[in-house]
Amino acid sequence: MELTQRQQQLIARLKGRDEIKILFVCLGNICRSPAAEGVMRAIVEEHGAGSRFVLDSAGTGGWHVGQLPDKRMRVHAQRRGLTLEHRCRQVSESDFDEFDLIIGMDRQNIEDLRALAPTPDSTDKIVPMAAFVDMAMRYDYIPDPYYEGAEGFELVLDLLADGCERLYEALA
Repeated sequence: MELTQRQQQLIARLKGRDEIKILFVCLGNICRSPAAEGVMRAIVEEHGAGSRFVLDSAGTGGWHVGQLPDKRMRVHAQRRGLTLEHRCRQVSESDFDEFDLIIGMDRQNIEDLRALAPTPDSTDKIVPMAAFVDMAMRYDYIPDPYYEGAEGFELVLDLLADGCERLYEALA
C-alpha cells in the first residue's frame, strides 16, 4: 500500500516539526491501536524524541471504553519490553482538530474515520498504517488478532514495529 500524493505532502509538512500529534485507530482500541501507540512511544523514546511526539489511540467503536488493552496483547507486548497502559476510548470528531495524523489499521477503520471527519481537509489526516510497513506481507492492512492465537498477536507486533520505525523515519 502506498501513500497518496496528498498524504506524502502532509508527511513532508510534518517532518521535523517541534511537535507532532499522532492518533492510532482500530476497531475497539484493545489490540492494534494501543499496541501501535506503545510501539511508537518506545521508538521515539529510543531516539530521544519523546518530547516531540504526542501519541494516543482510539477505537471506532465504544465497546471497551475505559478498559485496558486486551490481556493477550499486553502479554505479547510485555515480552518485547512494552507496557500498554492506555485506557480505551472511542475516536471523536474533535480528534481531527487535535491530531496531525490519524492512522487507521484497516480499510474499515479508514472508511469509518472518513465518515466521521468533519471537513474535507480533515480526511487528509487519515493515513493507513500499512502504508509504512515495508516487510514482505500478504496483507495491505494490519490484521485484527482478536480471534487469532499467539501468532496473530506476534504478527501484529512485527508489522507495527516495522511500520512505526518507518513512520518515525519519515517524520524525524
